[in-house]
Order: sequence, then C-alpha cells, then structure tokens
Amino acid sequence: MQPDETDAAHIWDMCEAAREASSFVRGLTYQDFLSDARVQRAVERDLEILGEAARRTSSGFQAAHPEVAWRDIIGQRNILAHDYGNVLPERVWESATQDLASLVEVLEKLLPLEP
Repeated sequence: MQPDETDAAHIWDMCEAAREASSFVRGLTYQDFLSDARVQRAVERDLEILGEAARRTSSGFQAAHPEVAWRDIIGQRNILAHDYGNVLPERVWESATQDLASLVEVLEKLLPLEP
C-alpha cells in the first residue's frame, strides 16, 4: 500500500527524526552519552517526534505495513512524553544506536518516489 499525502508526510517526519537521533550519537560511547544531558535530551526529543508521527499515520497504512514496529515506537514516545521519570537511558541509547538505522531503511522503502 502506497501512502497518501498525509501518511507520506508522517513517514518522512519519522525518517528525519530517526536520522537525526542517530547522528547525535554517532561516534559517542555510552559513557559519552550518559555524561551529556544535551545529547540525551536531543535524542529523546527526536524519539518523541518519531513516535508522534507514527501515531498520526493512518491505521490502514499501519496495518498494511507490519514490518514497522508501530506499537513499540508509539509506546516509547508515550513513555518519553508522559512517564518521563521512568525513562531508561540505556533504552534510549539502544534505540538510537541499534534500532534506528534499520528503521530508516524500512521507512525509506515506504516513501513514494519523487515524480
């Protein structure tokens, strides 16, 4: 299923947020990440944006693309936004360093080709 214009915009936002979060941690160690609150907050913010864009993607498009972990992405956003006292830095690090690169690959395939 190809995305309509609105879903395509949300997928694009997801890609951009995932790329940016990945770039913030590129070349850092976990200890570097832990010692820099600005980087932590920047990554958390991009993960929130990623999750919000996922949440706004239509349920039909989500159902047609189970290769995207919609529920996990949206769930992580909810924790970051609403249960911020229980955010686990190791989970944020894991997302940024392990999960996002493969997510970007999947999302890029879902974007419509430029005319």
